[in-house]
Amino acid sequence: MRWLWVMLLSGSAFAAPLVLEGDLPDGGPDFVMIPFDVPAGTEEISVTHPKLQPENILDYGVFDPSGFRGWGGGNSEPAVVGRLAASRSYLAGPMPAGQWSVVIGKAKVIAAPARYRLEIDLRTTATLPPQPERTPYRSVRISDGARWYAGDLHVHSRESGDASPSMDEVAAFAKSRGLDFVEYSEHNTASQLDFFGDVQPRHPDVLLLPGVEFTTYAGHANGIGATRYVDHRLGLGGWTLDQAMADFATQDVVFSLNHPLLDLGMTCIGCAWKHPFPRERAGAVEIGTGGFDKTGLIFGKQTIAWWERLVAQGLHLAPVGGSDDHSGGTGTGSFDSAIGSPTTMVFASALDAASIVDGIRKGHTVVKLQGPTDPMVDLRIGEGLVGDTVLADEAVMKITVTGGVGSKLVVFKDGAELSTTDVTEDPFQLVDLVTVGRYRAEVQIGGQPRTVTGNLWLEAPPPSPPKTGCGCNSEGGLVVLLLLVLLRRR
Repeated sequence: MRWLWVMLLSGSAFAAPLVLEGDLPDGGPDFVMIPFDVPAGTEEISVTHPKLQPENILDYGVFDPSGFRGWGGGNSEPAVVGRLAASRSYLAGPMPAGQWSVVIGKAKVIAAPARYRLEIDLRTTATLPPQPERTPYRSVRISDGARWYAGDLHVHSRESGDASPSMDEVAAFAKSRGLDFVEYSEHNTASQLDFFGDVQPRHPDVLLLPGVEFTTYAGHANGIGATRYVDHRLGLGGWTLDQAMADFATQDVVFSLNHPLLDLGMTCIGCAWKHPFPRERAGAVEIGTGGFDKTGLIFGKQTIAWWERLVAQGLHLAPVGGSDDHSGGTGTGSFDSAIGSPTTMVFASALDAASIVDGIRKGHTVVKLQGPTDPMVDLRIGEGLVGDTVLADEAVMKITVTGGVGSKLVVFKDGAELSTTDVTEDPFQLVDLVTVGRYRAEVQIGGQPRTVTGNLWLEAPPPSPPKTGCGCNSEGGLVVLLLLVLLRRR
């Protein structure tokens, strides 16, 4: 690693921007920290990272002496961090003097060693205009009432380095599709939360749901409801996936695996889940990513079967879906899918972040694989919703399908097909007496799943404690027994 001071004319208040360049180590962790010193009085820092080797892919972020200041990933533009403003994917705030660092992620290294060059401009005068629209995140409630709410749990705005739409464009498109909520699941950053207070009032009917796509080079996951950054630099300093998930748990979020079987090699770095499955931490699985008509027939049916096998092992994992939209609904590529395709239906007590996350945690979810106009399936056993456990030897199961005339309703028990019924009316109801087992339902069109419910468990109640005639198990019986023993001894 070589550190060079280079005299450049850049418009900075400093005459000599700092240039750091060198080779990244071939082995070791996927992340390398490149430190640099920031003097007192610095108002803004700009980090330019030109691409030196076209065959390699490097990611970039910035940390100050206290911690995280942003993750641009593959952003091509400079990362700018200031007291009153910052570029996309980064956080504005105090500019402490001391040792800062640029973190470099080795996303793909074909030509080794990977070479980097950082041009760091330390400015006493800011170049970005102030951003008064940045405010601390505060949860809002859009409406009250327990019902099914429709949303997309996997959407990117321009706060993700590989996405283009504004946050307003995301919310407006979600509203146009009739969604109640949309999660801004940006890659490894919380910068989007700074703008919720500004954007939300312009879209009063759509809840902006906080979250993050926890993006590693061996799998992507969704921290549904996350409101602060969780360190994604696995391996650096011994940091582990379990520690990261424990950090998510302190935020009371649902940890969900995104597109876990989407193995496209270097076309989608880390998209398939290659880490050990987090049995104790995971609460959901994304069974549908993008419109099922595009990617679902390749990966979706495999993912549904994979999820089903995990549930059969005793894991109560909610099924969820997300579009993984990066273009505000305007994408036309073979794998592009508009916001709302799929749509996740969540039964929640109200339309606010805490209620939606709680509904997902309880497993009260149904996934419409192609979009919000797909049929809806409401599966109940007794008073229980999907995700619940009902204690009874037998109970009445009632399934209601709306908007599904001409489709087939398939009921599964313990992962195996139990019955198939033609949907002939709207609404259509199937009522049956069922015994102990695990139940879920699908609406199928043309032999393919279109709507998938979560599971509902019917379990036998625990046996009553045995009754004894002598009353020796009671407190009074014990006293009598002791007296008899005493008299016998005397």
